[in-house]
Amino acid sequence: MTIANSTASDAGRSAHTSGLIDPHGGSLVDLMVPEDQREEVRAAARSSVDKVVECSHRNACDVELLIVGGFSPLRGFMHQEDYESVVAGHRTTSGLLFGLPIVFDTDDDSIAVGDRLLLTYQGQDLAVLTVESRWEPDKVVEARGCYGTTSLEHPAVRMIATERGRHYLGGRIKGLGLPRRVFPCRTPAQVRSTLPPGEDVVAFQCRNPIHRAHYELFTRALDAPNVSREAVVLVHPTCGPTQEDDIAGEVRFATYERLAAEVANPRIRWAYLPYAMHMAGPREALQHMIIRKNYGCSHFIIGRDMAGCKSSLTGEDFYGPYEAQDFARDQATELSMETVPSLNLVYTEEEGYVTAEHAQARGLHIRKLSGTQFRQMLRSGEEIPEWFAFRSVVEVLRAVS
Repeated sequence: MTIANSTASDAGRSAHTSGLIDPHGGSLVDLMVPEDQREEVRAAARSSVDKVVECSHRNACDVELLIVGGFSPLRGFMHQEDYESVVAGHRTTSGLLFGLPIVFDTDDDSIAVGDRLLLTYQGQDLAVLTVESRWEPDKVVEARGCYGTTSLEHPAVRMIATERGRHYLGGRIKGLGLPRRVFPCRTPAQVRSTLPPGEDVVAFQCRNPIHRAHYELFTRALDAPNVSREAVVLVHPTCGPTQEDDIAGEVRFATYERLAAEVANPRIRWAYLPYAMHMAGPREALQHMIIRKNYGCSHFIIGRDMAGCKSSLTGEDFYGPYEAQDFARDQATELSMETVPSLNLVYTEEEGYVTAEHAQARGLHIRKLSGTQFRQMLRSGEEIPEWFAFRSVVEVLRAVS
């Protein structure tokens, strides 16, 4: 991957008001009703709203990220015009970059423009949504525009076709509370308060347990030529809904907590993101960059086939191995961000983890362990080599396997 030149980072830093990169659109949104008014607003909402609507797991993630500013500068769910603009060209009608549309779905035909909805989730009041836009989307167009395919073998195409409601709603929201989760998700403002001002912050996105190769990858990113000397890595896993065969968020959270304690690396910061994956390849890479910019990250690690997925029938990839990397790199300058190469690391008997190119040039002996083999070894109680996985992570996974 080509590393973006330093001008983007310099320009972004020159505009910082807190020593960190500015949020997307220039200001960090906070839609939560002030604490001293929350009970009054909640009581009024319970007695005056037109409907009470229960959020899906995906809805709840989107509501939370809207409330806390993870989707800054949005102040609510997108209207039809912005939805269609993002689907067609990854930009809102104002020209602002956005990877995927943010909408609320429903099958309730009685909901009308002007209605006020109390959004709830597992017994909690999350927000009041004022419906300002309501339409029936063309989901075939959405699938082709956002995911590059209309095949139901793509998990997000299947999601919008079979899980999302017939109608989409747009409108402003007022936050009343955040979902109670096993994994505590700090807000962008809270994460920003922990980051070193004036230094680069490199974001590492993942949705699986972190193994040795991942750790080597994101710690070596700190040595990239376009990263400042005292930079830190923000390990920021998504803990919301993802692919059906992925490990549950609660289990992944436990592995991250154990690993953070084991490595105790002061240049690594840990936080958790309440985001529902779409496996949208290039579009998802852009969405992740925008979100991490709002959390204070100036750099983003783009891995090979990031947020990619395969057909469950043919096994073929929906995206090329470098499609997400190239797309994200092309948008980085406009975001005042930079991408960092995701090194192709392999483990060798002679030198430990090195790049595949180095191993090939030196004729080193590479050791491999596939994900399928790893899961089989977990279930059978076999010893997992420490070059592949951290002992603390293995202990958590073995307890639930």
